[in-house]
Amino acid sequence: MTARLNRIETNPKILLGKPVIRGTRIPVYMVVNLIAKGKTVDYMLNHYPDLTREDITQALQYAAWTTTLAESYV
Repeated sequence: MTARLNRIETNPKILLGKPVIRGTRIPVYMVVNLIAKGKTVDYMLNHYPDLTREDITQALQYAAWTTTLAESYV
């Protein structure tokens, strides 16, 4: 799964290793939180010009994937 998420990266030198959109300091959790608060993709694209639709899609896919991983440990 992670091979398809080429827009997501983790690097201990960027935001303490939290997953971010590659080439930015925009964390995956921020994208997920904005969606959870009812913000639209167009809103995010307008307010965060470094983001693309693919970035947002992959951030949500990454969040879903990590949730699935967590469920396997319960």
